[in-house]
Amino acid sequence: MSHYLLLVFICIVSFVPGIASIPPLDRDESRYIQATHQMAESGDYVDIRFQDASRYKKPIGIYWLQSAALKLTGFDDKAPAWAYRLVSVAGATVAVLATATLGAFLFGQSAGLLAGIALASIVMLGFEARVAKTDATVLATVVIAQAALAFMWMASRRQAAETWAPALTFWVATAVGVLIKGPITPFVSLLTMASLSLYYREWRWLKRLKPIAGIIILLAIVLPWLIMITMKSGGAFFNESVNKDFLSKVGDAQESHGAPPGYFALIFVFFIWPFGVLAVRGGLQALGRLREDPRLAFLVAWYVPFWLVTELIPTKLPHYVLPAYPALLLIMAWAIDTGVASGPYQGKWQIWIERLTLLGLAAATLALMGAGLVLPYVMTGSFSLPGIIAFFTAFAAGLFASGLILNHNLKGALQASATFAIITLGLLTWGVVPALPPMWLSPAIADAYKAAKPCPDSVLASASYAEPSLVFLAGTNTVLTDGAGAAQHILADPKCAIAAVDEGQRNGFIASLPEGEKSVAAIATVSGINYSKGRRTTVTLYRAAP
Repeated sequence: MSHYLLLVFICIVSFVPGIASIPPLDRDESRYIQATHQMAESGDYVDIRFQDASRYKKPIGIYWLQSAALKLTGFDDKAPAWAYRLVSVAGATVAVLATATLGAFLFGQSAGLLAGIALASIVMLGFEARVAKTDATVLATVVIAQAALAFMWMASRRQAAETWAPALTFWVATAVGVLIKGPITPFVSLLTMASLSLYYREWRWLKRLKPIAGIIILLAIVLPWLIMITMKSGGAFFNESVNKDFLSKVGDAQESHGAPPGYFALIFVFFIWPFGVLAVRGGLQALGRLREDPRLAFLVAWYVPFWLVTELIPTKLPHYVLPAYPALLLIMAWAIDTGVASGPYQGKWQIWIERLTLLGLAAATLALMGAGLVLPYVMTGSFSLPGIIAFFTAFAAGLFASGLILNHNLKGALQASATFAIITLGLLTWGVVPALPPMWLSPAIADAYKAAKPCPDSVLASASYAEPSLVFLAGTNTVLTDGAGAAQHILADPKCAIAAVDEGQRNGFIASLPEGEKSVAAIATVSGINYSKGRRTTVTLYRAAP
């Protein structure tokens, strides 16, 4: 029990810093939290909408969980962004605890603890745990479902009696995963099952899943909402979520997020930072032991097929491969705990893979060091004390994880690296990134609007600048339009209306006013970087001239 309490403490220290200080992020996070916000506003917890448009790319699960967080914190529809993010913090924590539990079952408590610590400290989960999206939460369902599957797999190897508990756990976790992010959770498990069965040429162990009863359980959990949303949307949910979102990602690069095969291998060292080298060591040592050790075979069947499939899908985002990372970190923990991670390789190609990974670790470490030191100076003209500290802690994390020191004590190296990595991410997300005003246009525009609005029911119209975070911060009724539309907004309600006009729309805005610039008064100007579009811009707020 003390191990799990320690992991909960580590997760709090790792995931909580920054959730209250980082403004709502564009674009996905703000779309999620705005849709949940509208549920709380309207009391409709079946439909999913962003302003007046439907938002059917993902199922209802994450919105229900975020709505529950709003209720539990007492904020309801007045909740700040951090209340929505609590779901991701909880999901990431459950994923860490489930990984440690699986590691303890497979390799012993020491290896399970190492795997949990590692997962809690990698860059990818450190980011996803702080963002109010689906990925940290669906990871929890993946690890729980895989842990149940591993129990059944190992029981079949030992020819132990069949039991209901792991099968029930598997199907409930799968159903919850489907409600959160559609096919991801069952897809990971299906690839694992197929790979193991083909490798061992044995399928009978799958009967332990109780597939008929399990599918009934899954449908009992998932179908009620699917029926309700189908009736409410007239079938639009399936068209948008399956045809426009899922199938378009599989068939073509969606939303300019395409990349060739090899993308995830290229970014691997950064997003599993700081454990790329140690993870590769463990993976290379495991490959030669698959036939003799079904535990390692299970983890390789979890990681490799899912990684290969994500490489083949045209649409690629860094977090797509996150569901496979616990498997690799468990292999790493096994290799370190047993000492084989320090052992020799059987071929030169393995040495070169480790050297390339070490080079990638150096590059990733330098990037994070630069984020702490250089980024504040470039954006604000000054250095940041948290950034200076992060510069040194990132270096320490990379050094300990490189395997170049403490090679005789890799457990200590992992723990030291994890400690410095957690400190680094905490400093960057709590002390560095929130203190970069040019990045946070939406909060600045929303603050200027709220300070200047002449009526309690004033509505903001934004010309060209249409980031979802502005809708969340300025209000659901915010009008996203162009220069001419912003002018009409002010003319329709000259007493109360306010318009925020991007510099690129200013001429069209002024030309649409009856007396040009004389028709309006500028009340505030905000300059910064629209990081979603990668450009600097200036937004001016106007109201009707007195």
